[in-house]
Amino acid sequence: MDDLPIDDRSPLPGRPGATPVIGGGDPRTPRLTIPAGELELSFARSSGPGGQHVNKVETAVILRWSVRDSAALSPADREWLMSRLQARLTADGELIVTSSATRSQARNREDARARLAEIVRTALVRPKPRKKAQPSRAAKQRRLDQKKQISEKKKSRRTPDTE
Repeated sequence: MDDLPIDDRSPLPGRPGATPVIGGGDPRTPRLTIPAGELELSFARSSGPGGQHVNKVETAVILRWSVRDSAALSPADREWLMSRLQARLTADGELIVTSSATRSQARNREDARARLAEIVRTALVRPKPRKKAQPSRAAKQRRLDQKKQISEKKKSRRTPDTE
């Protein structure tokens, strides 16, 4: 099995020779390649149509990747992924992706790898930091002028002191 590179420069999944990739073009999404040794594949019998073929061939693919133990991630990326994918991870910090979309084990394997790449790609995107908007000098002056007007209006409503 090949390494799973993850960036935006790879061909689209489903095309011949396509390798799913995560990150790359966007500076907030670092390039990441998951070594093949970190991906654990297992197979199971798939459900659905297929007749006798379904009953005797294990076409469903179960792909596991340990986020907690991955050497491909920097400590900051690992912590970020662990928090972003918290609901999808097992207690051991493994991300499990299953695919039984087709009757072919090879296509299900490609699909599972593409889905893993997409999950990690979207989880690695960090939101752009918010810049606080500063009011212009004219806007500040208008606000102060308006406050003075309201203050004068209220002051004119008061009863005059007779002392």
